[in-house]
Amino acid sequence: MRPLDAGAAGVRVASELVAGRRRAYPESAAVGNLPVDRAEREGIGMPSQNIAELEREIYELTAKLNELRRNADASPVPEYRFETLDGEATLSGLFCGKRHLLAIHNMGQGCRYCTLWADGFNGLLAHLENAMSVVLLSPDPPRLQREFANSRNWSFRLASHGGGEYIREQTVMEGHGNMPGAVIYERSESGVLRKNSAVFGPGDRFSPIWHLLALAGMGDSDWTPQYRYWTRPETLDDGGDNLLE
Repeated sequence: MRPLDAGAAGVRVASELVAGRRRAYPESAAVGNLPVDRAEREGIGMPSQNIAELEREIYELTAKLNELRRNADASPVPEYRFETLDGEATLSGLFCGKRHLLAIHNMGQGCRYCTLWADGFNGLLAHLENAMSVVLLSPDPPRLQREFANSRNWSFRLASHGGGEYIREQTVMEGHGNMPGAVIYERSESGVLRKNSAVFGPGDRFSPIWHLLALAGMGDSDWTPQYRYWTRPETLDDGGDNLLE
């Protein structure tokens, strides 16, 4: 597919999917074994019907949001520099031959929520890297970044902005420097352009766990991510010598 055809095709596919959801949730659908109009008169099953209608609305709005992002103007950015285990890296060098770069803004090893998002993205990394270059950025020094990434079995390329100029100027939330989120950059003949960005937060669309918890009636006030969910036994069968906490 030619690049110029991709946008129109995306809109067409989105429209077809929306139409499919409308067929799945037609206005004349039944609630339980009752037609919707009778269910409305008798007040039966309306919460479920409202959920279906809201889901359809959210789906349609998401398609509109994605179209706006596709057509958003990109703005030039400076050639920022980062520290890695292999030495200094530049923003343009992080593209690794790809047209797009996904820069994941991670607050560092001290944020459990950032760790949750990164755990999820790591499972998608092979798919993401087929479409674009991916790098996880944080203020932690490179050695600490790698040690923590290894403890999580992450496969990301890592770079440290050190809390400096990059994160102050390229933050995903104006007025807040080290905020979790993501930025998409594009390569152009004139340099690197910032295309889109998003802020991460509990309940967002970038970590599916919140939506699965919501199906159970749970929210971010009911559950907090942890670094681990296993606690070692007080007495170890091997005697417990040379144990690292």
